Amino acid sequence: MENAITNPSAGSPTDQAPADPSATDDMLATQPIGYWSGLAHTTVTRHLRDAMARIDVTQPQYWVLNRVDGGPAAPTRAEVVAQLTPLADGPHEMSRVVDQLHHRGWLRVDAGERLHLTDAGEAARVRLRAMVTELRAVVHRGISDEEYVAALKVLRTMVANVEGERGAR
Repeated sequence: MENAITNPSAGSPTDQAPADPSATDDMLATQPIGYWSGLAHTTVTRHLRDAMARIDVTQPQYWVLNRVDGGPAAPTRAEVVAQLTPLADGPHEMSRVVDQLHHRGWLRVDAGERLHLTDAGEAARVRLRAMVTELRAVVHRGISDEEYVAALKVLRTMVANVEGERGAR
């Protein structure tokens, strides 16, 4: 296998350099996406989770509150767990989070086993939404909406490229 990858948009190979946090702008095209996307994920997630921990809430709890509130019909526990488990730190985390929120009085379960936010749960969701919006502003400082959209489109294309390559095998 070659050390260079052909850059289809430029028509020339781009060598993969080792990750370098001090890389200059003219060196960024050679930087590994795994390093930079991983660093962004870790840093932003830590920032969000640290802020939430100061008010005794976890990011997965916020996900559940939004998911329970976010559809046309109230979801079941199984639906919430199935939808959010791919984001979780393990296969049992989301089920535990539902239990935590129920115990805290932020979720209730109806006779049809569907989850609903209590008044306290809705108040927490609204408060967390405002906090996350403020945290997002910090993360996005100096980045226009157009730049943000462009970055996400690039990441989405990279994911599709890898998934397509995996499916082709």
